Amino acid sequence: MAGHTAVAHRALADTAPGVYWLEQPGRPPVRPPLGARTAADLVVVGGGYSGLWTALLAKERDPDRDVLLLEAGSIGWAASGRNGGFCAASLTHGEANGLARWPQEYPALHRLGLENLDAIEQTVARYAISCDFRRTGELTVATAPHQVEWLRQDSGDGRFLDQDEVRAELDSPTYLAGVLDTEETAIVDPARLAWGLARAAESLGVRIAERTRATGLARDGAGVRVDTASGQPVRAQHVALGTNAFPSLLRRIGLHTVPVYDYVLMTEPLTADQLAAIGWRSRAGVGDMANQFHYYRLTEDNRILWGGYDAIYHYGRRVNPLHDQRPETFARLAEHFFATFPQLEGLRFTHRWGGAIDTCTRFSAFFGTAIGGRVAYALGYTGLGLGATRFGADVMLDLLDGRPTERTSLEMVRRRPLPFPPEPLAYAGIQLTRWSLARADERDGRRNLWLRSLDRLGLGFDS
Repeated sequence: MAGHTAVAHRALADTAPGVYWLEQPGRPPVRPPLGARTAADLVVVGGGYSGLWTALLAKERDPDRDVLLLEAGSIGWAASGRNGGFCAASLTHGEANGLARWPQEYPALHRLGLENLDAIEQTVARYAISCDFRRTGELTVATAPHQVEWLRQDSGDGRFLDQDEVRAELDSPTYLAGVLDTEETAIVDPARLAWGLARAAESLGVRIAERTRATGLARDGAGVRVDTASGQPVRAQHVALGTNAFPSLLRRIGLHTVPVYDYVLMTEPLTADQLAAIGWRSRAGVGDMANQFHYYRLTEDNRILWGGYDAIYHYGRRVNPLHDQRPETFARLAEHFFATFPQLEGLRFTHRWGGAIDTCTRFSAFFGTAIGGRVAYALGYTGLGLGATRFGADVMLDLLDGRPTERTSLEMVRRRPLPFPPEPLAYAGIQLTRWSLARADERDGRRNLWLRSLDRLGLGFDS
């Protein structure tokens, strides 16, 4: 990578510290905060995908249900508006993770994930949400010799591509093989999807209050009281929590997630000649096979979003805007970009940003209820929230309705993952795991004693 340092430095010279998706024209004005005491049948906490899908599906299920959504900032400003825009069918963070944890019910989870992705596509069409939703599929690439056989063995429903075939699809000197799966991933503009879901929910009668931070929950007779920072409580029959990486209003699950920071770069639009130099005929999203992996995709106007590799945990489980910018990570990502596409030397990056992802020890969402079944939550999406949050919303509504469904009968839904330990053990363990994963990438994928021990405890992760 060293030979690309000067090229990367020049490419980053004029980069703005901001989120490309959230700075697009058409961003809606912020809605007013909650102005007075009120009540609702269902209060949804969180204005990202989890909360938006819950509010929308609640009204589709029961048009007479009074639904109020509370958002501390603005709709989609956090993970939902700053992710890479990969809308995956997987509910389990990939087939290997799903088979390792729920081998008996994985066929059902796979089917439900595909049905969920189909339903997202149908919702986008039904409400005319302009978010550049494309069922492009995903290209997974091997960039080290030991990864080629992994790809060949685990190609699933995708088509295995040898080195010549994968470079004909997308030309990089780092590619040794690939798998192209055309069914299980869509590419989308994440902020415009969030804004569109909010408009769709409002069209059905959902009330949305932005700049209204929920601060606590308490039993209130036959319902729940949601306290807010403004001092205006909300009384509800039921509450759905979609708080992602932010501290939960339920202390009992406070140790079940940690916020991990992910970072991305966005290029200027590629010219026709630059795009021709790399190919990318299918426009599929791309991910590599390393433990510290990269992900990248084309936008509607032919920019390349390039992200991943570093996943940074800060001591104390803190979500802090100061963590959104990390120069050393951006420099590393830029060097990796030009090592992957040296034919794009001279291309500039226009935006750089980061954001927190909620992860848990099983690397896929978990669910539960509190306060006598009046409160439901879904957390721990670990970077797959763009698609899986719709499934999570259905699960929360099933749990609040109190009726058994295929979803609520799943072991994945019924069981919670092990919590992370408190500090300083959480920080030490996560740092050791990151170091060990990097070492495994350097040693042909061989996992050290620490990673093998995590695997035996059901805490291992193969990205």
